[in-house]
Amino acid sequence: MLKKISAVCFGILSILSANAQSDSSKKSTTTFTGSVDAYYRFNFNDPPGGTNNLTSFTNSKNSFELGMASVKVDHTVGKVTATADIGFGKRAQEFSYNDVGTTLTAVKQAYISYAPSDKIKFTFGKWATHIGWELLDAYANRNYSMSYGFSYGPFFHTGLKADISLGGKSALMLGVANPTDYVSAPSTVKMLIAQFSTGSKDDKLKAYLNFQGGTGLTQFNLVVSGTVSDKLSLAYDGSLNSTKVGTENSSWKSHALYFNYDPTKLFGLTLRADYFDDRKLSPLLSGGKNIFATTLSGNVKVDNLTIIPEIRLDNASGAIFSKGDGVATKSTASFILAAVYKF
Repeated sequence: MLKKISAVCFGILSILSANAQSDSSKKSTTTFTGSVDAYYRFNFNDPPGGTNNLTSFTNSKNSFELGMASVKVDHTVGKVTATADIGFGKRAQEFSYNDVGTTLTAVKQAYISYAPSDKIKFTFGKWATHIGWELLDAYANRNYSMSYGFSYGPFFHTGLKADISLGGKSALMLGVANPTDYVSAPSTVKMLIAQFSTGSKDDKLKAYLNFQGGTGLTQFNLVVSGTVSDKLSLAYDGSLNSTKVGTENSSWKSHALYFNYDPTKLFGLTLRADYFDDRKLSPLLSGGKNIFATTLSGNVKVDNLTIIPEIRLDNASGAIFSKGDGVATKSTASFILAAVYKF
């Protein structure tokens, strides 16, 4: 494995050397973007000492919460771009959960990109995963709460990747990275990551076949999105994950469907149907085995502000939630009111 990785790195360095140029006269550009989001969540079961929440970023009950305050800086000179994406709040902390207690928790993304031509680009550093439909930043999602498929990963990768244009709407990404969700590798094991993307000429249909794999872990993911009209669009996100835990094999699969309806430019609705199946060992849902969640979210837009009222129903095959009297139950319902501002 190390010999193969070394050969790949040597080849990349050769390409960089052959294409590298120094021109102090090139102009630089700097762009700043950012966002702030906050929310209130109420669980109708009102469990004592619990939240009835098993997904990311909304683990609270009857409380006003800061999601995340975030600033992203991109600086470009010629063919080289440096990106620093910093975030503060529960979203950033849970996203970089292996770095809690260090300053690295605030670093959502930090990478350097070099594009020797319009056909290929190399990226070195930490970046959000290519796997899945949903993203860390609240403004990039129409639902405020997250799906089970997103919540059980991966979140990000740290390593080296190459994005290669195949012509037309098709592209290929290949890379090598630390173990999933680690900035600093806890072992010498490395992950191989890949993506094949394509789409129709008018961009109304897009598809992404994603992969990550290494010692003890394999995950395949498929994302397909389609635009039916200027008011209706659909998306699908599905994953199959297999992990070796000691001498045992564990696996899970997830499916999520998104129905987006925008009757006006100022208001939209998104219905997410989210299924998660913890197929072997049940290490994730503590005996729930499988769970189905339905989430209906409104998007009310006022300039750069989006207000998201949301109702969510979770139903599991096992009693993994709690009622108000502490008795275990298979289902729960929650309401979220969120505000998301992007600049």
